[in-house]
Amino acid sequence: MPADCAFPLASGGPHRQNSRLFFGVPLPVANIKSAEKRARQTVKRRARNVAARSKLRTAIKSVVAAVNAGDKKEAAAKLKEAGPVIDSAVNKGVIHRNKASRHKSHLNARVKEMSA
Repeated sequence: MPADCAFPLASGGPHRQNSRLFFGVPLPVANIKSAEKRARQTVKRRARNVAARSKLRTAIKSVVAAVNAGDKKEAAAKLKEAGPVIDSAVNKGVIHRNKASRHKSHLNARVKEMSA
C-alpha cells in the first residue's frame, strides 16, 4: 500500500493489529477483574472459532478438489464427510444455518452434475 494510505494499520499487512494474539505477547487489558476475564475468554473463544472455521473450509475444499479432479466416488465420499462438519459449524455458532444449507446444496449440485 502507498505511504499516504488513509488506513495506517492496513499498510503493515493483513490483520497486523491482531498479530499479538498469535505470538504470545500479553494483550493490554483493563484494571477491572471482569474486563481481564473477558479478554482471556475472548482469546480462547477466538482460537476455537478459528479452528472450527478452518475445519469447515478444509472439508468444503476437499469436496471441490475431488469434483475438479473428476473422481465421482471420492467426491461423493468427501461430500458425505463434509455434511456433519458443516452442521457442527452451525451448532458451534461459526456460521448461520442458511449459509450451511447453501454450502451443502451447492456442493451436492456439483457432485450430482458429475453423474449426469
